[in-house]
Amino acid sequence: MSVTPTVPARSASLVLVGLLALALLYFSLLPGLLGACLGFLIAKALLRLGARYCLPAASTLAPAVVIVLPLLALVLALLNAKTLALGAAGQYQALLQFLAQTVLEIRKKVPPDWAQYLPEELMAVQLWLAELLKSKASVIAGAGSQALHGLLLVYVGLVVGALMGATPASDSRAPLRLQMRTRGAHFIAAFAQVVVAQFWIAVFNASCTAALLLIVLPLAGAQLPYTGPLVVMTFVCGLIPIVGNLVCNAMLSLAGLSVSVGVGVACLVFLVVIHKAEYAINARVLGKQTNTAAWELLAVLFVGEAVFGLPGLVAAPLYYGYAKKELQASGWI
Repeated sequence: MSVTPTVPARSASLVLVGLLALALLYFSLLPGLLGACLGFLIAKALLRLGARYCLPAASTLAPAVVIVLPLLALVLALLNAKTLALGAAGQYQALLQFLAQTVLEIRKKVPPDWAQYLPEELMAVQLWLAELLKSKASVIAGAGSQALHGLLLVYVGLVVGALMGATPASDSRAPLRLQMRTRGAHFIAAFAQVVVAQFWIAVFNASCTAALLLIVLPLAGAQLPYTGPLVVMTFVCGLIPIVGNLVCNAMLSLAGLSVSVGVGVACLVFLVVIHKAEYAINARVLGKQTNTAAWELLAVLFVGEAVFGLPGLVAAPLYYGYAKKELQASGWI
């Protein structure tokens, strides 16, 4: 009587998934992975919608919608791609240069009575931060082709994920196939919990920041420069837990300081209040679902960024959420 090799198949599937996860980071294919997961979830949602309303050929329409709509949006964007790319890059270059100049002029921005209490050592920090901002501005100048490559990977991932989501599961009972299917289900569940939840948190963060920059401050007689790029940057940075919020706080506070000390302090206080609310949402939505504490997220974010740079920073919460899913399914935690 033969015994199904479940344990060896599970071990092999975990090794394969681990190697694949590292390869995606090493070969800069993370945008494709995120696109594939998103396409899979959208296709599954459309299939459920089609089944609820008894739509014919739902298995064909679901991937077609996921594939065609982004393609149409891509075509419309490419019609004006050069202008959009140059305009966006130019705006963010100018924003970073402006913030760098603000850092160098901190002593001029604060009242003279306060300036005398600023330590001389602060100048070294100002110079370092200004050079950091200027270096990031120069990086943006050559980021156009990388952004286009990333968008292409996302679209290819959407296509792959949509086709996977609309394809019926195989009837094969091969142990490795079944174990890989289980690994995939755990990864998709982690993606839905971590990335989708963080997306809505970023939307909340950007909406509150937009209300501050576009409504509250103008009503108070203050107008920050580069409000549009700042709102978009807040959303993008908000997709990265904790660290993204710190970057947003620093950038927006510097932008406020460029107007006056009072506006800078008001921006900082407002953002601290908003991000406190965001942490409560994060703890309820993300922490409760994944049983992840803030210190755990910080640790994996720092390790991911130290080893793989920005892709590692983005992938760390997702990979960690998936690892916890596997450990929970095994009964280890």
